[in-house]
Amino acid sequence: MGCSRNQALGGALLVVAYSGLIASADGITKLLAGQYAAAQLYALSGAMVAGFCLLADRMPRLRSGFRTRCPRAMALRSVATLVAAVCFFYAFRLLPFAEVFVFIGLMPLLAGAMSGLVLKEPVRPAAWMALMAGFAGVLFLLPHGGDGGHLATGHLVAFAAVVSGTFSMTMARFIGRYESNALAQVFYPNITLCGAMLVALPFVWIPMPLTDVAWAAAYAFLLFGARWLLVVALRLLASYAVTPLMNLQFIWMAVIGAVFFGEFPPASTYIGGAIVIASGLYLVWDQFGPAMNRLRSPGRLQTDP
Repeated sequence: MGCSRNQALGGALLVVAYSGLIASADGITKLLAGQYAAAQLYALSGAMVAGFCLLADRMPRLRSGFRTRCPRAMALRSVATLVAAVCFFYAFRLLPFAEVFVFIGLMPLLAGAMSGLVLKEPVRPAAWMALMAGFAGVLFLLPHGGDGGHLATGHLVAFAAVVSGTFSMTMARFIGRYESNALAQVFYPNITLCGAMLVALPFVWIPMPLTDVAWAAAYAFLLFGARWLLVVALRLLASYAVTPLMNLQFIWMAVIGAVFFGEFPPASTYIGGAIVIASGLYLVWDQFGPAMNRLRSPGRLQTDP
């Protein structure tokens, strides 16, 4: 049981680190998205992340190549990552940040449904209640509740983004059952993203100053680290427990806004953050609490094989 407890704690800490890295990457995306097309940003970042994977694979402790025992699942994950990246880019362009975050808050619920359908990891009723509480916490994080939802196309794109993004994470956990090569799960989606964006790149390319190239490189490095950590975390925790903890990126963004942009969120943001964190911690506990209780029960010890 100690192993399961340590796995849950380790997975939770990895997701906390992931949320900080991805929030920083989102800040850079916001900086560059208004100046360049999605194809230009993702062709560069996808190539850089794939390059980081190649460099990391040369390290003796990480060297395992990029072979996969789940080629079909890896292909599905790569395509889903491509769709999610493009949809999120345009969702942020069509909708205010706050409205997109409402959809991101749906990801734990979608992950719970996909865990049962794809991974055969049914979510217990108490965990469903925690998932709903986490989504309610996300609503608290919205300072004004959006602009009234007048951009139907943007809403459809945002929903497509969270569905494809959640499916990509579900496939990551599925693959993690059969292999521990995290670099492969980072490499193939990003090389797919780069290849697809290269097709459109000649039509949208705008010369970039060195400062913007540096920002793109920083974005790629943060994205590489974040996706690597997420793949490892999804081996340790069920996807429906990982996704609520991913909502911690809202808290990171509040801190980044206060420190770098002088933006101080209202009290409702902190209330929502507390709810999100509490629901996420419960779902982490749900990974090992029932088994721990069984071990502590004398009656169960006598009947269990």
